[in-house]
Amino acid sequence: MNLADPKPAGDLSTEFFGLKIPFLAHLGVVPEYAEGGKSRISLVVRPEFENSFQIAHGGVVMTLLDFAMGAAARSTTNQPLGAMTIDMSVSFLRPSVGNIAVEGTVLKAGKTVNYCEAVVLNEAGEVTAKASGTFMLRK
Repeated sequence: MNLADPKPAGDLSTEFFGLKIPFLAHLGVVPEYAEGGKSRISLVVRPEFENSFQIAHGGVVMTLLDFAMGAAARSTTNQPLGAMTIDMSVSFLRPSVGNIAVEGTVLKAGKTVNYCEAVVLNEAGEVTAKASGTFMLRK
């Protein structure tokens, strides 16, 4: 890659459930759905996303979990401006490699604060990581 003229992995014009998020577009994240307190996104783990063990870097996994929970939180209401992470806890259960999907769910929705969880699934449908988080809907 030429650092003077970096080529993004994804189409930077991609919308993520009504929001432009250049970082997710750069990674090549595919938005699948966000409705009724649930969301799903997917990503192909490429070599540049891997750590020294040739598995998805924890930062990439955490980014996906964070966004999936925030998207689920936004889907509970007509919230055009996004959701801000208040806190987040992550557990890594097994390596995330290949094609992964991330599913977010709202556990409890409030007027401005939502409690959520998300899981990363590998191609076999096994949970590779999970997270819980608290999100404030931006007004």
